[in-house]
Amino acid sequence: MSTTSPSAAVPAQLQEIVDDFQAMTEPERLELLLEFSRSLPDLPAHLADHPELLEQVVECQSPLFLTVEVGSSQDQPVELFFSAPPEAPTTRGFAGVLHEGLNGLPAAEILAVPADVPDRLGLTRAITPLRMRGMSAMLGRIKRKVAEQVPADTLTAATGSGN
Repeated sequence: MSTTSPSAAVPAQLQEIVDDFQAMTEPERLELLLEFSRSLPDLPAHLADHPELLEQVVECQSPLFLTVEVGSSQDQPVELFFSAPPEAPTTRGFAGVLHEGLNGLPAAEILAVPADVPDRLGLTRAITPLRMRGMSAMLGRIKRKVAEQVPADTLTAATGSGN
């Protein structure tokens, strides 16, 4: 049984967002999610002109595409890129939360993020389970794409774990 706190593997910038959501009422949480949808950055030109470089997260109800760019070592920042239509504010909002909470972090920190982080936002009563699965799928896809780009021996050395 683990003795670490539930937020131990949640990076500080993502935990701050989780804390903000948890401190609000449900209607306020939905408004905050809408704010995150408005703050999701546009794709840079090298991706906007090449949509084939993005991967669709098919679990999302609205079309959402993402990709990650990982530096050459585990301490290099991971850059996250999302594309979602403006008429999909929930999906864009989830992408905005993940972008603000994870973008620029080292690969090892992103890979350590617990899978239940979307549930910690306190939106499970206000958002349909299908949409919540979409956010979980976004996080899972980000972690998979990061793991694909970072050599396993590099991560083992960074985390001090052989698992």
